[in-house]
Amino acid sequence: MPIEILLAGCGCKICKSTGILILSLAINAISNFKYAFVNFSRAVGVANFDINKLIIMKTRNPFSKLSLLFLGMMFCSLAFAQNETKDTAAQVYQIIKNDNTTYVGILLSDDGREVLIQTENLGKIYIPKSDIKSMKKFDQKTEITHGEASINNSFSTRYSFTTNALPIKKGENYSMVNLYGPEVHFALTDHFSLGVMSTWIASPVVLAAKYSAKTGNAKVNVSVGALMGTSSYINNFRGSGGLLFANVTLGDREKNITLAGGYGYLKPGKIVTKYEEGIYQSSSYINYTTGSPELIKGPIISVAGIYKVGAKASLVLDAMLGMFSQEEVVARFSGNNMINTKVTNKYTALFIMPGMRFQTSDRKAFQVSLAGVTMNRKTNDLYNSDDPVSFPLPMVTWFRNF
Repeated sequence: MPIEILLAGCGCKICKSTGILILSLAINAISNFKYAFVNFSRAVGVANFDINKLIIMKTRNPFSKLSLLFLGMMFCSLAFAQNETKDTAAQVYQIIKNDNTTYVGILLSDDGREVLIQTENLGKIYIPKSDIKSMKKFDQKTEITHGEASINNSFSTRYSFTTNALPIKKGENYSMVNLYGPEVHFALTDHFSLGVMSTWIASPVVLAAKYSAKTGNAKVNVSVGALMGTSSYINNFRGSGGLLFANVTLGDREKNITLAGGYGYLKPGKIVTKYEEGIYQSSSYINYTTGSPELIKGPIISVAGIYKVGAKASLVLDAMLGMFSQEEVVARFSGNNMINTKVTNKYTALFIMPGMRFQTSDRKAFQVSLAGVTMNRKTNDLYNSDDPVSFPLPMVTWFRNF
């Protein structure tokens, strides 16, 4: 009585040419077939063997029945083993044992009782499953640095103060807590982010916006952005300022350099006495008013970069140079006359902020910057000229992802 033997595939990936050849030779080598039919129409031309395309064979010879069943099982088992190796070969895991010993490496095998990983420093290590506290899978593109898995996230778009052109994905929001105050940023799309910055006394309050764009080169990104701020309740909201900027970033999230340029302005909120330009008799001079001083404005350029020196540590450099000017009318007395002359005050400010960032997880980081500031003021007023002033400005920042 004919017996129908159904060899169902295991759903694994098999070689489209070698597998067909081996199974065809095995079938043809067995005698006393009534007929043998193999449907590989789905296998030919593709690398995936469809489980729904079954091998149907009928025969009267018991030996042939057992031989076909054995060959089919052996072939599927071999293909499954090869597929399992391919699937796990590129998977990077962080394994923490019960004694908190941590290993990071490529998972080579997992048979349910123990795992085999390939580490950078120790080579292959077998770890019993009973000794494992946790296993965390990293993205296949995760880079292993000094035996540990590198961590990338939204923090990689920031230096000490400035930002780079690298985009962050929608929903990768983050906050920063500095010694001077907090800030929070929201990634509304994969290219656009919006944030708020302030101090602990809530003045000033600054709105930050940035749009990032990719180029044809994965190592080159560009962005444009703006900072718009107000003095808030101090000076009754009379003070304001802003900065429009554009930048280009060369490199990736672990090692990059950013060149930026922009134009900024500041409207002081204080009330001052404002004179009209000209020569007047001092005894009868009444041509003055009160109001806000003229805008302080000018270009700003910056260069910044980050360089990963370990899986959880990076060197950070942020440097900015601002060149500003402000016009005002200065009053001087000469005999019985008041001479009001318009002068242009020029300000130069240089910020240099080297630092170190320590990132303990993909959700938080800590950064220390030993910053220094140099400011210089030059004016055409013969009676008022300032020497350069330098002072330290240490910064400590806590990053959080949410």
